[in-house]
Amino acid sequence: MASGRKVGSEESGLRIHQTIARDLGTAILTGRYQPGELFEGEIEASDRLGVSRTAYREAVRILIAKGMLESRPKAGTRVLPRNRWNVLDPEMLAWMFAGEPDSRFIRDLFELRGVIEPAAAEFAARRRTDEQLAVMETALDDMGRYGLSTPEGRAADQRFHNMILAATRNDALEALASSVGAAVSWTTTFKHRKKLLPRDPLPDHRAVFQAIAARDTAAARAGMAELLRLALADMDIALVEPNGEG
Repeated sequence: MASGRKVGSEESGLRIHQTIARDLGTAILTGRYQPGELFEGEIEASDRLGVSRTAYREAVRILIAKGMLESRPKAGTRVLPRNRWNVLDPEMLAWMFAGEPDSRFIRDLFELRGVIEPAAAEFAARRRTDEQLAVMETALDDMGRYGLSTPEGRAADQRFHNMILAATRNDALEALASSVGAAVSWTTTFKHRKKLLPRDPLPDHRAVFQAIAARDTAAARAGMAELLRLALADMDIALVEPNGEG
């Protein structure tokens, strides 16, 4: 295994098996375990980490559910290829962005959002309710009040995007809210962790809101596409290292 440190009884408010899952999941994401690599046995791993076999077993089950591991009788537990991972799982996104996320994957997220969110904004402009519009407006007010460099501002940004998905009144699109919301939150956190960006994204969000409020479907779609284009440009700035290398 990549790390021999003991797992404490309390860490970041997580239960022991969640902490183990996070540490193992992060090790997989950062390439310390390669696809096809065999994990050590349950007894050896739990002894080395200083945890119960039950806690270790539960951690492995979490990673199996996320598509990162596969466990077979007599064959052991192996890391699965990346294309089997549930990369949109909100917890996995949190693990990715806790360190230095892969720049290609960040662009993948923006491409996915570029497919989903402009269409969602168009549907929302057609189908939104006054109550949903009020939630969006309050979220924008909170974004302006707190700023996106704060947890409160980022939570408001997430509420705004989630409510657009809810306003589509499309169950399949709304089911993506947790994943899209996590992507919004973590990419924004990453941008502000790297440096404070000079551009204020609030006007882009207000333009989308105004189009949805006016039931202007074409403007809502175009506004969201432009919002995402500018957000990706901001991310490209954040991904550039001080020496000018990406």
